[in-house]
Amino acid sequence: MPDPMTIASGICAAGALVTSWQLRRRAIQAEVEIRHLRAELDAERHAASHDPLTGLPNRRAFYRLAATLLTDAAGQPLIAVVLDLDDFKQINDRYGHAAGDQVLVSVAQRLAAFAGDNLVARLGGDEFAGLLATPTIDRRWIEHATRRLCDSLAAPIPLGGLSVRVTASVGLAPVTGPGQLTEALDRADAAMYRAKSLGVARPPRQLVDTAHLAEC
Repeated sequence: MPDPMTIASGICAAGALVTSWQLRRRAIQAEVEIRHLRAELDAERHAASHDPLTGLPNRRAFYRLAATLLTDAAGQPLIAVVLDLDDFKQINDRYGHAAGDQVLVSVAQRLAAFAGDNLVARLGGDEFAGLLATPTIDRRWIEHATRRLCDSLAAPIPLGGLSVRVTASVGLAPVTGPGQLTEALDRADAAMYRAKSLGVARPPRQLVDTAHLAEC
């Protein structure tokens, strides 16, 4: 006949194993739930700071990130850029909003590729902005850079079985310090609207920069 003490010990050992297994399973489930909650929180933070269509930072994130960059710039020349597509409404009216969305995505990708590691954002609608580090605030260098951006934006954008070209009005203004961001963006915005007001009088896809560059 089995020893009762041996049986009791076996039962206790088995019970301890079951309890340990249950605790381990609960710990694993808790870890999974924590990772899931963290992923949801990261997704919510990303959604709160990024444009859902293009994936670029949104207006709020742009101002926050730009302020940080200006604080850490250590005297490096920075240029504020404001870009607005010309007659974008015609694309929506002629080809539909899905086509318009594809154009915005393509423009965002080209702007991000041009900017490299620099900050670019979609402010809303067909308006974009950037804060670009430059080796020098020299008018000829800025004009060369804007021509490269012009060429990038001018490339045909495929839309199913057809393609479209877009032009943009662009304003630029140097940023002289952390407290000058809003002023620089206002100057760049004003320059962008001056460029847009030229309409057909300007060469196709020409980017027009702000007169403030001549003062540097």
